[in-house]
Amino acid sequence: MALTWLMRLTLILTLLVILMGAYTRLSDAGLGCPDWPGCYGHIKVPTQDHEIAHAQRIFPDHDIHPEKAWLEMIHRYIAASLGVLVLLIVALCLNNTNAPKKLPFIILLLIIFQGALGMWTVTMKLMPIVVMAHLIGGFSVFSLLLLLYLRIRAQATRPAVDALQLPSSDNIDKITAKNASSTVSNTINISTDLRLGGAPYPASLAALATVCLMVLIGQIMLGGWTSANYAALACTTLPICEGQWLENIALAEAFSPFQGQHPSFEFGVLDYPARMTIHIAHRFGALVTAVMLLLLAYRLIVHTQPLRSLGLLLIALVILQVSLGITNVVMQLPLGIAVSHNGGAALLLLTLVAINYFVWRNRLQRAVAHRGN
Repeated sequence: MALTWLMRLTLILTLLVILMGAYTRLSDAGLGCPDWPGCYGHIKVPTQDHEIAHAQRIFPDHDIHPEKAWLEMIHRYIAASLGVLVLLIVALCLNNTNAPKKLPFIILLLIIFQGALGMWTVTMKLMPIVVMAHLIGGFSVFSLLLLLYLRIRAQATRPAVDALQLPSSDNIDKITAKNASSTVSNTINISTDLRLGGAPYPASLAALATVCLMVLIGQIMLGGWTSANYAALACTTLPICEGQWLENIALAEAFSPFQGQHPSFEFGVLDYPARMTIHIAHRFGALVTAVMLLLLAYRLIVHTQPLRSLGLLLIALVILQVSLGITNVVMQLPLGIAVSHNGGAALLLLTLVAINYFVWRNRLQRAVAHRGN
């Protein structure tokens, strides 16, 4: 019970870290503190006169903006708190015989790597490839935490279900071999139905769910690349872009992971054609992603009674995310809408992870039940 509640709290905190990271980045506060893990040589933002004077001596080329520095440090404080919770989860999983053991350690290692990416984001002056990797790392932590939560819940309900699988030892000698075989087969089927909530799903559904997850991950990476290169406002008209956009496509420059040496990558270093190309790619990616996810949602609603609610949720999130994207263009990237767009992407990813978990679990356990029969 304690582990389940801790997992829920950690998931909420992870979403908060993602939203705070987006808010910090979109507020141009990614370099609010030019050092790491402190801020201008302090554990907190320098506010006193002597602290500011000391910070100016250490970083004479930086203007101190306390409001931006606080955004950056609050993001770091929340991220550090998340790391503490993950450590607690690892400890509880080790002490729980039914809890997964490998996955918590993978999440812990990813958290440590995320800390390193956070440091490199600052020390490499917002290099786009590092910023995007930091974003993807945060989404990956969120996804793996949900997967761990789902597995812990499944393990918690398994003992009650497993109790149905075999007749008691007192009665085993009272039934014939034929009846024993029938009893075991029936209880396996009952157990499977209790765990999965219904009939087997169509075989093609698992493949479609996996493809949709990969497409969504690709679209999130495109969104991260768009944000890291400050290309969100490269196109300000709908449906594609203004002007002779097709003649200005610059794929090689737009998607080169390394963009040379620069004093800072803040506000971007790419020229307009490259930024425009990134933006247009994100729009086309959004169209493909929306169609794929709506197809998956339709299949879930029509063919899987237990997952109808996830299908309906998926439709709602797709509509919300597309609406937020259009609003970002029309209203010139308002901060609240832009942050919500990041949050919508995170919730879409979690929904796809949950769908894949249940669909593949259904398929694998049905295979086990079939062999048992």
